[in-house]
Amino acid sequence: MNSTGTEGFDYVIVGAGSAGCVLADRLSRDERVRVLLLEAGGPDTDELLHIPAALGMLFGSQSDWSYRTVEQPRPGRTFSWPRGRTLGGSSTTNVMIYIRGSRHDYDSWRDEHGAKGWGYDDVLPYFRKAESNSRLGEPYHGADGPLHVEDRVYTHELSRSWLEAAVAWGLARNDDFAGASPVGAGPYQVTCHHGRRWSTADAYLRRALDRPNLTVRTGALATRITLDGSRATGVTYLRDGQERTAHADGEILLCGGSVNSPQLLLLSGIGDPDELHDVGTDVRIPLPGVGRNLQDHLMTPVVWETRNSTDIVRDLLTPDNLERWRGHGDGPFASNYGEVGAFLDVTDGPHRPDVQLVGGATALILSGADRPDCPVFTMNCVPLHPQTRGTVRLASADPQAPPLIDPHYFDAPADTSRMVAGLRAVMEIAHCAPFADYLKRSYLPAGDDLDHLDGLGDAALEEHARRWSATAYHPVGTCAMGTGPDAVVDSDLQVYGAERLRVVDASVMPTITSGNTNAPTIMIAEKAADLIAVRPH
Repeated sequence: MNSTGTEGFDYVIVGAGSAGCVLADRLSRDERVRVLLLEAGGPDTDELLHIPAALGMLFGSQSDWSYRTVEQPRPGRTFSWPRGRTLGGSSTTNVMIYIRGSRHDYDSWRDEHGAKGWGYDDVLPYFRKAESNSRLGEPYHGADGPLHVEDRVYTHELSRSWLEAAVAWGLARNDDFAGASPVGAGPYQVTCHHGRRWSTADAYLRRALDRPNLTVRTGALATRITLDGSRATGVTYLRDGQERTAHADGEILLCGGSVNSPQLLLLSGIGDPDELHDVGTDVRIPLPGVGRNLQDHLMTPVVWETRNSTDIVRDLLTPDNLERWRGHGDGPFASNYGEVGAFLDVTDGPHRPDVQLVGGATALILSGADRPDCPVFTMNCVPLHPQTRGTVRLASADPQAPPLIDPHYFDAPADTSRMVAGLRAVMEIAHCAPFADYLKRSYLPAGDDLDHLDGLGDAALEEHARRWSATAYHPVGTCAMGTGPDAVVDSDLQVYGAERLRVVDASVMPTITSGNTNAPTIMIAEKAADLIAVRPH
């Protein structure tokens, strides 16, 4: 392996994803500072990265880390874990649903985890600062931020029909899940602009690329943080077969996400001493919480064969409709598949939603031999507050080896019970008009008629969840913020025991938010930019 010399910058940002692009833009606005942005993946030039309905084609592509978990004992299988590996990170490969969570999420960060300054009233201004909403405004939404959020320009007839059924079942209509409360049923707003995906690379990075004080390097895999005692001084990375080191006069900012940020800390000798010794890594800063506290949302599908209608993927993704999207940004190629859904409480717990529903007129999480050759509608059930806590650990000291991801799915009985209760709500809504008129038979759980779903006991639904559930792509928490024994960063996102080193991404969330996690990640980066600016080095 060849080596090159050291370059100097004020800030080195590792990861050009949902948070890294935000920081690159905000920090490089100051002409006096030199910013380096490192991204392991390539540029986001592939047209598929910009077509909403192409998202299913991105899994397993060169824009995906293509991670898998270790085998989960109760399901008896591993889980695919797609994560974005390109400019924009997972905001370039996700389902684009714009959700913030509930007030309680952020107040609990502050009150229960010691994350001072991260209560709901503290973070709301940063959500507004980021956002340019096509329909909604004050007091909850922004109108002139870089992140475009819009009502989808295409909605399938079955999605509209499901929404009517959910209201008939008893859910309130909610046309603003990011407003006063997410509770209710409605259409999802998306991070799109005129029907095209609007990632953080589109929103933030593109406008900063011409600045002479910003350097962006793709194909650059960070391998370790260089340390002088406890002070972070630079980042070593591989690019074009050469090992290089970028020195930071100011700070190192880790924005690799809930898998890659803890992995890089561990590779650098920052973590649990016993675990580091196990893989032959020298301990530089003992910090047991690194890679712990992993949380993720699971989603379990209920799928129906439909009649007198169409399937988006099977029937509508035609060459003519692709040209329609290219010319006008609308039509079925503007669908994100998860078009409608709901937030509801299926238990007698705290007054906040504990289940999210996400669905649309196609087989959302099925692929290959499992994908039906008939039109279907899928509604996914997502329990929002998992009690399980998993880990990200090193498989070896090789920075190119995938880490060991163990989310501990189904370890907590309460999580399974909530999933079962949510699935029952999904099936009850499906019996309501007008949606019920479109249903032919059950596809998953498999059955010859629709009524058999009502006869399934808890054990059968639990088995269905273990067999068919998948990640909702929301890993958080592995570099948790707060004051507890497993906390990794303080309220300023600075790594405990280290100097000039911060983590800025979803891994700092002490607990997972109530819904999709991309908007909260962007908010974290917006707030972090201010934290960094007021603490110059």
